[in-house]
Amino acid sequence: MASVRITFLGTGAGACIHRAHTAIVLDCPDGTRLLLDASSGNSLLRNGAEAGMQAKDFHHVLISHNHADHIAGLNHLELVRGRAAPDAPALALHGTEESLEGVKRLCQATDRSLKIDQDGATNRFGRQAFQWLPADEGQRVELGATTHAVSAPVDHIGGAVCWRIESDGVAVVFSGDTRFSPNLVEAARGARLLIHEALTTESDRDLTYEVGHSTAADAGRAAALAGVEELVLTHISTLYHFDPQPLLDEAREHFQGPITVASDLYQLSVGTP
Repeated sequence: MASVRITFLGTGAGACIHRAHTAIVLDCPDGTRLLLDASSGNSLLRNGAEAGMQAKDFHHVLISHNHADHIAGLNHLELVRGRAAPDAPALALHGTEESLEGVKRLCQATDRSLKIDQDGATNRFGRQAFQWLPADEGQRVELGATTHAVSAPVDHIGGAVCWRIESDGVAVVFSGDTRFSPNLVEAARGARLLIHEALTTESDRDLTYEVGHSTAADAGRAAALAGVEELVLTHISTLYHFDPQPLLDEAREHFQGPITVASDLYQLSVGTP
């Protein structure tokens, strides 16, 4: 049976004090390893090592948007990866033009040894560290022998997208940060798994929408409308870190399939019969 192994290296919202920021690894049946967002600081590397993953093991990053809690771990990843595997190909960064511009600004602000050009970033040793690979919304991005991804715009900030990854007939969709999004629902049609942010419950809906995020009810509605088989909630706030049950209860009011609230280092496999 073909299956995709999913490891959550970071599951916390931007202001969460108990979890690492968003970073998710997909290990696909054809051997392709994908990193969805890159957390912040060195938590990607720390939790990756805990899960048996080293910096040199990453080659492709799918970026949902350019907020710091989703991309600020890239410089740390590049630093360690460049030392551990100096002859490795540049880290391929896939995202919208706007998201990649945010990564460029981050590089310029935090590591002046990186030289930025139209193709990527070159490190202090003169080797290409990052490769910019702009992906238009709806464009099919080939990532492995049987693995590809397609993005769709969502409702968060300019350039923010969700990603649908398909490998050997298994489809996994990652919402990124978003308010309830009809585009996401369309992108997730019939997927095996939807990974959807759930910042709060409906009791705080107005504030949640004001900052461009979803409630657990929104995640449940999206999963039900898309007809996915399973839902995992992530991007968890400090308020629900110790007791995520209210998020589960609210999502279950709308979606009848299996629902899990992810935690850092949580793993699952999803596949086809």
